[in-house]
Amino acid sequence: MIDIKICGLTNLDDARAALEAGADFLGFVLYPKSPRGITATQLARLADALPREARLIGVFVNEARKTIERIAGACRLHAVQIHGDEPSEAFAGLAWPVWRAVRWQEAVWQPAPGAWNAERYVADAPSPHYGGTGEQGDWGAAAALAREQRVMLAGGLTPDNVAEAIRAVRPLGVDVSSGVEQAPGRKDVRKVEEFVRRAREAAADREG
Repeated sequence: MIDIKICGLTNLDDARAALEAGADFLGFVLYPKSPRGITATQLARLADALPREARLIGVFVNEARKTIERIAGACRLHAVQIHGDEPSEAFAGLAWPVWRAVRWQEAVWQPAPGAWNAERYVADAPSPHYGGTGEQGDWGAAAALAREQRVMLAGGLTPDNVAEAIRAVRPLGVDVSSGVEQAPGRKDVRKVEEFVRRAREAAADREG
């Protein structure tokens, strides 16, 4: 099995299409500077319109813990993904699972996974900015991390390379945003469906 997260969702049609395609997690960016960013009010409306069993992940960048807790409760988030410069101690004992984004920079993972008590680590490509870059990361480094931690592989994934990525890294899951878009914040349903199909097939071959 492989977990699949479709991230950067901004509207109900795309979120429903991702679920229908077989996505396990729906990702929403609560960061106003992102081209895929939405507000807490928008997310609450989407959450109300989606099936109760849908697992929603909120992506936060340098947001206060109290704000994250408020949004997570109001929007029934399954987990919170921390993507900025937040210190690990600020999220100790959080009532929601924490997914921590890490980047392979200068031959180390930053921030250091060992400093966090995260349920999963989202292994992304290096960038001078917050959020994803759409660039492919270091799969060798990600594979080594995946042998030690629960890793969601991100960074430059597309329907064309997701199978190769799964074979190379053997992650717990894959996380895609721009690789299945027709424009920032607007998904291409066919790409979403193809991404999910190829990821499932690669995972089945790996386990077979």
